Amino acid sequence: MTALKGKKIILGITGSIAAYKSAFLTRLLIKAGAEVQILMTPAATRFISPLTLSTLSKKAVFTEVSAEDSWNNHVDMGLWADIMLVAPTTATTLAKMSQAICDNIITATYLSARCPVFFAPAMDLDMWQHPATQDNVQRLQSFGNHLIPVGNGELASGLVGDGRMAEPEDIVRLLSDFLQKEQSLSGKTFLITAGPTYEHLDPVRFIGNHSSGKMGMAIAEELANRGAQVKLVLGPSKLSTNHSLIETIRVQSAQEMYEASKKEFDHCDGGVLAAAVADYRPKTVSDKKIKKSGNSLTLELEKTIDIAASLGKVKRKDQLLVGFALETNNEKANAEGKLKKKNFDFIVLNSLNDKGAGFNHDTNKISIIRKDNKIKDFKLKTKKAVAIDIVDEITEFLG
Repeated sequence: MTALKGKKIILGITGSIAAYKSAFLTRLLIKAGAEVQILMTPAATRFISPLTLSTLSKKAVFTEVSAEDSWNNHVDMGLWADIMLVAPTTATTLAKMSQAICDNIITATYLSARCPVFFAPAMDLDMWQHPATQDNVQRLQSFGNHLIPVGNGELASGLVGDGRMAEPEDIVRLLSDFLQKEQSLSGKTFLITAGPTYEHLDPVRFIGNHSSGKMGMAIAEELANRGAQVKLVLGPSKLSTNHSLIETIRVQSAQEMYEASKKEFDHCDGGVLAAAVADYRPKTVSDKKIKKSGNSLTLELEKTIDIAASLGKVKRKDQLLVGFALETNNEKANAEGKLKKKNFDFIVLNSLNDKGAGFNHDTNKISIIRKDNKIKDFKLKTKKAVAIDIVDEITEFLG
């Protein structure tokens, strides 16, 4: 578990019978070389002693956000940690985290944390399966937090089923794998295009589309989370990122996006073309607002440059190029045609016929089609989770 060596980990323990496992979890994390700061809710202290955990972690355990020795520490700890892990996470704590209810040291630190956050639920079968609990889990994941799946087996109530907290050994292995994956693209540089383009008619009006840029932004951030340098060419969008490994180049038109992409691509190991680029633009642009006259207005349009095809032509053998296909009919055939025509290594297909997919949603449902005709179909997920799937494919492709 060398990936954990020297890492700073906050371990939050909440009021579940599974809190006894946290002693074993703490010991394994310390043995792997991590520095562990333990936080407990008052309810957790009735299941396991803070003295036991303080002895194992070799640090004072904080149980109250308003105590003199921990006041303001939730902010400092949120900035200090490389990972925050809440294990066990009760149904109550899940609800508080998902709704930003800040009434204990764990939820206060969670809201201050800038590091990846993992949560390992532990509760009885019916509590786990309740729609309210599942909604809270999905909400936390939509924020970019990481669910550690529950185990199946005998529960404290005597029932048998899902709801057990994951075993300490499995949690440590998962954290180690995550940290190794986090640097898997270190030294690589990627071009990402995202958002719409606006093709101006006059100083007031433009031809555009409904793209928000959320999918491209999620991919850029996931690549950066794994250590890659990212050149993000972003069309008109309200989105922004402060990730230190992402350089944002803002553009308006298809021509500007092409020029920026062409300039950057030659220096990149790969590109992901997630932008919704206009296929046509007005042939002439008025320098004054076009006044209303008559019952109709005829616009003459001309083709914009095909960014994907242009980059596909100059792509080197050591470069990866990923395209997107948003379709409404003949989805698979259209995507396969675009894959070959534009020299993509694989293409991400999504359909406006799938509920929750497409523009302006926080979710997406995709299929990945490779040059060898292998297809991977995925369920509807948050765009952050979809970005992980896409970057996993990129990482696998790069070997």
